[in-house]
Amino acid sequence: MPGTIQSIERAAAVLRLLGTADRALALHELAAALGLPRPTAHGIVRTLYSVGLVDQEPDTTRYRLGEGLLRLHRSVDGHDLRAAAMNWADALAGSAGLEVVLGVPDDGAVRLVHHVFRPDGSPQRVRTGESLPLHASAVGKCLLAFAPTATPPVTELALAPWTRRTCTVAAVLEEHLAVARRRGWADSVGEYESGVGSAAAPVRSGGGLVVGAIGVLGPAEELLGPDERLRAPLAAELLATADAVGHGLSA
Repeated sequence: MPGTIQSIERAAAVLRLLGTADRALALHELAAALGLPRPTAHGIVRTLYSVGLVDQEPDTTRYRLGEGLLRLHRSVDGHDLRAAAMNWADALAGSAGLEVVLGVPDDGAVRLVHHVFRPDGSPQRVRTGESLPLHASAVGKCLLAFAPTATPPVTELALAPWTRRTCTVAAVLEEHLAVARRRGWADSVGEYESGVGSAAAPVRSGGGLVVGAIGVLGPAEELLGPDERLRAPLAAELLATADAVGHGLSA
């Protein structure tokens, strides 16, 4: 088995030192206490600062534990995610001309915490609060692919056939998820609702943890190109929106 990673051990030592100190510490104090060269200590503490685990006092430039450590004790809830995503979801719906949904894992399913109507005025229902199957919806497949610790294993899912196109074989679904991981987004074409296509990308909080999925849905022919693949500009816009929402959560 490989050994421990020295840089992570040193970062953990910095956090322990700051956590046991009764005041903020200067860089030279950190370096001396841990027996590190000042450039090495500076690199570690600035990295911890950049991810929110260490704060720096603006008046003294001394370091202390950051608010990011407190956020590690609680997961991002649906309200936080919805607040961070609202403006971006509206913009995506407007530019794509499609419905936009935001989902989170919830007891073996996907719970929609936000929904934006497509802007064409066509008859639509409010989807916020709905639960969708993990295996048949794009947001569900996205969470299965990118948030495996928050969703059940594929082999434990009840792969109910919602339509004739629903994937009901675990091994085939695993192949779908592998494709999703390679390209960065998941799709579902007529698997939950006949004739409806959807695609979803993972939303990551600080550190890369996937906390939800944002997706577009509409008539399949509006999402797909002549090759029956998701239109490239739409895929790029979906990924950019997911990234922007994630940055909002980390801010």
